[in-house]
Amino acid sequence: MFHSIHPLDVDVPDIDPDFSAPWLQGVQVIASYVLATALIVLLIMLILAGCSLAFRGLASDRMRTWAGENIMWIFIACAVVGAASGLFQWFINFDFGF
Repeated sequence: MFHSIHPLDVDVPDIDPDFSAPWLQGVQVIASYVLATALIVLLIMLILAGCSLAFRGLASDRMRTWAGENIMWIFIACAVVGAASGLFQWFINFDFGF
């Protein structure tokens, strides 16, 4: 009496997002710049904190204290921003407007 439809019988078309809205391109460029800038700044902070802890005469005691207290937070921030940048690049693709 009832005809059952098997999941293999259903034809689902490919779904492609449409990023053709003019304002969306601008949002993508701004997001690319923000993510890239944040990642570069955090990497510089991580390098400076690591160098100040590794080399005793390179930085002052205040800098070494700051680096010792914050190097884990900087590392976590680098990981979060790097993951966000990777997901953004995977889903949308970096576009610096060139």
